[in-house]
Amino acid sequence: MAPKLYYSEVSPPARSVLLTAKALELELDLKPVNLFGGEHLTPEFLKMNPQHTVPTLDDNGYHLWDSHAINIYLASKYGKNDNLYPKDPQKKGIVDQRLFFNASVIQPRMGAIVRPILREGEKSISQDKSDNILAAYDFLESFLEGHDYMAGDSLTIADLCLVASLSSISGLIPITQNKYERLSKWLHRMQQLPYYVEANQVGSDKLVGFLQSKLA
Repeated sequence: MAPKLYYSEVSPPARSVLLTAKALELELDLKPVNLFGGEHLTPEFLKMNPQHTVPTLDDNGYHLWDSHAINIYLASKYGKNDNLYPKDPQKKGIVDQRLFFNASVIQPRMGAIVRPILREGEKSISQDKSDNILAAYDFLESFLEGHDYMAGDSLTIADLCLVASLSSISGLIPITQNKYERLSKWLHRMQQLPYYVEANQVGSDKLVGFLQSKLA
């Protein structure tokens, strides 16, 4: 049976898993979760994932959450080769560092902007929060020096995780081409992936549009 993915298409972490599955040519049994309706708080969902987050993976009874962990698992188990998640310790180390950067820097800084808009009705983004995102862009620009992709010269799950986040937050804090030339080219490169629109852009556009409507 195909692994089940409990997800919301507006969630950047969930979209990163959709991108990884497409890159692996892996079919997933997609299970949309209505977060506003509390479907992630049902006893059945909490039994799978007590943190009640999406995405959550159910691979024939094996339950896993956190998008980075899910993507590592899927690439390791279902990859036809190790291109997306290298086995070489040094190459793998760079991919892991980029994943941890997304988890510990990009996502928290993005959450500090998005959560108050959604939960508290904030109508503007403070300068310090905007500056924190721009500082993260600075780091990403440096990661791309001499390389086309975030962890080297080929696509990895680091790119797929980061683009899911950046495609959304850049709708609020733009990535200006004159300042972030490498990052802009990378984002354009990612947008050319044949599965990008279906797996990421549709959901990202919905999230950005909703957030912009709240800020208007």
